[in-house]
Order: sequence, then C-alpha cells, then structure tokens
Amino acid sequence: MSGGIPVDDSCISAFQELKSRRDINTVIYRLSDNLETVVPDFEGNLTHDELLKALPADEPRYVVYDLLFATADGARQEKVMLISWCPAGTKAEERSAHSSGYSTLRNLLDGVQFYVEATGPSDVEYEALVSRAS
Repeated sequence: MSGGIPVDDSCISAFQELKSRRDINTVIYRLSDNLETVVPDFEGNLTHDELLKALPADEPRYVVYDLLFATADGARQEKVMLISWCPAGTKAEERSAHSSGYSTLRNLLDGVQFYVEATGPSDVEYEALVSRAS
C-alpha cells in the first residue's frame, strides 16, 4: 500500500475486467461514505455523453474509461485513461480524501495510458480527452 486511502479489491478486479475482456468500457469509483476507502460505483458500457451525465455535479469520482477515437489520419485508437473528477462544489474534507485515493489508484492500476484531472465538464469533453490521448 502506498500510504494513501486504501482501494477495495473489487476496484482492481473491475479494472482488470475492463482491460482484458473489453465487455465494459467504463468503471466509476467513489469514496466510501466514511471517506476511508475507494469502492466501485458503476461498471458497464457508457457512451461519452452517458459518462458525462454519470458524473455528479458536487461529488468526486474516479473514472477508468476506455476511449475510442480516430487519429488525424483516420486510424482507430483506443486508450485507457484514469480521470480524477473533483468538481468545484466538493467539500474540503472530501477533496483531500479524493486526492489521496487518486494517488493510490495511479499506483495500483497498471495499464492506464494517461491521466486527467477534471474539475468541470469542459475538462472531460470528448475533444479535450482525444487531444490529450493523441
């Protein structure tokens, strides 16, 4: 353990499923109610628009998302990203716990290709994510 907030084992298995089986493209994690553990919140297939709707306006989340996009020359690309979603309305105590959980996830999730720290919807718009991935 890296000294941060512990991550429930089911978070790691959900990530492994996303990486290996490709049946799902999105895993959303949240802090437990006591802010002491990272726990799974959602696993499944979301379009980018559905992902945006799934992010609460005033609570932090962590999202592993398998982004599909085409490069400038038309080649299909796929990149796994970890998004730290910490909107402006997040309480200070949650913000601190969220930051600690994010560092733990960064260390544990082997195979994430890039990281995004988002504080509002514009940070996770499709074009913004594609430009960071390419």
